[in-house]
Amino acid sequence: MSEHPKAEGPDAAMMAAPQALARFLETVDQRLLDGVFCAGEVTILENFPPHVFLGQTGLAQWRGVMTGHAGGIGDLKHGFGPAQDFVLTDETVHFTLPTQWTGVRDGRRFVEHGGWTFVQAREAGGWRIRSYGWAVTSFEWGD
Repeated sequence: MSEHPKAEGPDAAMMAAPQALARFLETVDQRLLDGVFCAGEVTILENFPPHVFLGQTGLAQWRGVMTGHAGGIGDLKHGFGPAQDFVLTDETVHFTLPTQWTGVRDGRRFVEHGGWTFVQAREAGGWRIRSYGWAVTSFEWGD
């Protein structure tokens, strides 16, 4: 495998799957997930049980759990900071996106900051999420 040192960060094609994933969370429109994840092995690490979702069975379970979770949040919006720790190696790319979420849960506004780390593989002519992990770095309730 060879690393591609000239690339400084993800291009639009590499950002397409994370953007679609974020839009799914904002809208719970499952059609937005079409073509987002790899067709083979997928690993998702989340901050809600069961925390680890493995393979296509885990992905199907994640879809159900995440739809319920995100569906309980109103006015959910995301913002990505500049990608960090970008590494492109042949048909695989890794980067971390500082992420801010804002929304309303149980009638209260909140702001959540975290990091979303992605490994994507080139598949079917595009970049597909092979794995992601979400980590909350701060959470605050608003008025």
